[in-house]
Amino acid sequence: MRHFSRYPLALASLLAAANAMAAGTAGMFFDDFHYADTAALTAGGWKIRDQQGHPGIAHGQWGPGTISLVDDPQAGGQRLLRLSARTDGTAEGTYQAQLCHQRKYFEGTYAARIRFTDAPLQGPGGDLVVESFYASSPLKHDFDPQYSELDWEYLPNGGWGNPHSRLYSVSWQTVQMEPWNAFNQVHEEQRALGGWHTVLMQVAGGKVRYFLDGVQLDEHGGRNYPAQPMSINFNLWFSPSGVLPDTKVERRYEQDLAWVMHAKDQLLSPAQVEAAVGAYRRSGVHHVDTVAAMAPPLPSNCDF
Repeated sequence: MRHFSRYPLALASLLAAANAMAAGTAGMFFDDFHYADTAALTAGGWKIRDQQGHPGIAHGQWGPGTISLVDDPQAGGQRLLRLSARTDGTAEGTYQAQLCHQRKYFEGTYAARIRFTDAPLQGPGGDLVVESFYASSPLKHDFDPQYSELDWEYLPNGGWGNPHSRLYSVSWQTVQMEPWNAFNQVHEEQRALGGWHTVLMQVAGGKVRYFLDGVQLDEHGGRNYPAQPMSINFNLWFSPSGVLPDTKVERRYEQDLAWVMHAKDQLLSPAQVEAAVGAYRRSGVHHVDTVAAMAPPLPSNCDF
């Protein structure tokens, strides 16, 4: 059984870990989205969702125009991936964004640098919008015992029975979609978090630890521990339970990504992750993927 350990934070050890990762250690995935366009993004192993379905507004659209690559105005030479979602409150006027990577990730460290937004770029605020980073496996049927999902979900306008801005960290056991009946473990960080943040999950030995900007928020486990390999995903969507009644004005939200990382079967501290990312970028390394696919490869549908 794997165990969590305390991490030596000496500069030499951090640099050694970062240099080893930058050299292409087996079991590493890193991407800072340094792509010219979405065609290059998909060639790099990502999939842009284009299918209707859960979550979000029923019959809303996913796909074209919701994912883009832009220059980072605060870091010369770097790129950002941007998710854009918009709605006028109707299904035909709703476009939501989701980006997925291959389903081959299980235990280890997951981390991402994300810019959450508190207000729409246009239109009135108040829609129940969800800004997410998560790892998940398919839900084959209601109460699927093998279902696995680990979530970060930011709700800037509140919702789901709570009007306050908050960030969820959620470990799922299983769920029934209709009628809704969920079994999970949840932490709620109840504050506005618009701006850049680093979110991190350590997964090993039956425990999942959630960190925000280097600070541990919670530890989950038991029946809520993942049971099978998952895909890495980001999405931006509107919950139908909290859409504004005014459908005459379009509302548009954005969520930016600077980088994402997974270290297979390695428990990295937030400082070690930051050191590794810095080493990659100083070396001009924008993409590493030495996490082997499952044999045979698992379906990665990007539709949930």
